[in-house]
Amino acid sequence: MAKSEAQGGPALVWLRDDLRLTDQPALAAAVASGAPILCIYVFDEESPGLRPLGGASRWWLHHSLKALGASLEAIGGRLDILLGRAGELVPSVARAAGASCVFWTRRYEAPAIEVDSRVKAELSAEGLRVESFNGQLLFEPWTIRTKMGEFYKVFTPFWKACLALPDPGAPTPAPRKLTAAQWPSTAPKRIALDALGLLPVKPDWAEGLCAAWSPGEAGAKARLSDFLDEGIASYASNRDRPDLPATSRLSAHLRFGEITARQALAAARHAVHAGKAPALDVEKFVAEIGWREFSYHLLFHNPDLARKNFQPRFDSFPWRTPSDAELMAWQKGLTGYPIVDAGMRELWLTGTMHNRVRMIAASFLIKDLMADWRIGEEWFWDTLCDADPASNSASWQWVAGSGADAAPYFRVFNPILQGMKFDPDGAYVRTYVPELAALPDEWIHKPWEAPPLVLRAAQVSLPRDYPMPIVDHGKARDRALAAFAEVKAATA
Repeated sequence: MAKSEAQGGPALVWLRDDLRLTDQPALAAAVASGAPILCIYVFDEESPGLRPLGGASRWWLHHSLKALGASLEAIGGRLDILLGRAGELVPSVARAAGASCVFWTRRYEAPAIEVDSRVKAELSAEGLRVESFNGQLLFEPWTIRTKMGEFYKVFTPFWKACLALPDPGAPTPAPRKLTAAQWPSTAPKRIALDALGLLPVKPDWAEGLCAAWSPGEAGAKARLSDFLDEGIASYASNRDRPDLPATSRLSAHLRFGEITARQALAAARHAVHAGKAPALDVEKFVAEIGWREFSYHLLFHNPDLARKNFQPRFDSFPWRTPSDAELMAWQKGLTGYPIVDAGMRELWLTGTMHNRVRMIAASFLIKDLMADWRIGEEWFWDTLCDADPASNSASWQWVAGSGADAAPYFRVFNPILQGMKFDPDGAYVRTYVPELAALPDEWIHKPWEAPPLVLRAAQVSLPRDYPMPIVDHGKARDRALAAFAEVKAATA
């Protein structure tokens, strides 16, 4: 025990992407210390290398912090918010409070690790007990190694190695009561949540997000419970169907740490043991949690995953710069390909997009328009509530063919066939592209091929009501494959 802890100073909990009370090892350590507790959140967009949040994520963060603050107050705690460089503010608060110990949940982006390491070294040198915990992943990225001692670059052997490790254990309960320490008068100034300016104002584009989501720990638990009660039984067979409620919709809750992968894993396995969920469906769901783990594994070992091609041969790929009109058509869901447009409109309206449609929309930008995958990654970073620093970049590189365990570049999603296969009745398209709602199923994914009488009966006039395709998919596919062939030949 450090000297300052023995003297009874408060415990400082530095919260980041772990905005919950349950299965919260940093908070549990503070409670176990027996000291009064300061819980702080530092909104830091100033430290070098830290990536500012996109608009949708900022909206989610506001509501998540509000929910966490209420939860802490309900058990006697308090959430104090600061604005500025965390590497300076956290030590300042610790010193002003005479803190005996400081706890936090680990982060895995290189700039964040650098900040955390500096704070830990600085405060430890001053005699404070400083500890970090794994409160985000099932397995720490550095613990999964190949027989050669290298990090994994293919998912299947990575996940097999994970499953061979000891079980991550049961989630821990939330504390029932906290004792909040007084805010020291000499500490940096706290800021009101509203003063962070995280919510959109002019214009307020978040109405659809408010209707679709309940950010916060309670919302996360409810979402997991509903999924295990209603959606898990068909997960393996229907998870690729955007027209069906067959996915967990937990990604944003996981991204902000309102619920942990360990909680999701434990609850899913309990559902199997209780006879409430088929083992096959739970196994597939758990594997999707594994993909999240794999993405963080890649990010930890490749800090530039959002900026650099994982496979260097793609550095010479002849990306074309899409015109402003093409890019805007993709962003606004006006490409003329209904499944792509439905996905992009779902994204703008709700801050999320069905995973299968994310792949289709990403493939269209990368392969049909031959735009650099980083353009799409940036757009998703700004518009996704679940814009995750690991999953977003790893997934875009997967579709581009430039990433680890990537879909080969020559795998080009046909937006017509993908729509017909995964939205066979057109329900998803009709939801988000209502101008096509009256078209028969046969033509809903290719309205430009519908006979004039069918279009007239559905009161659809092309391109007045809905655009013609901005690119011919067949020709675009040939162009993309020819470009890849050139790169392949040059790097062979």
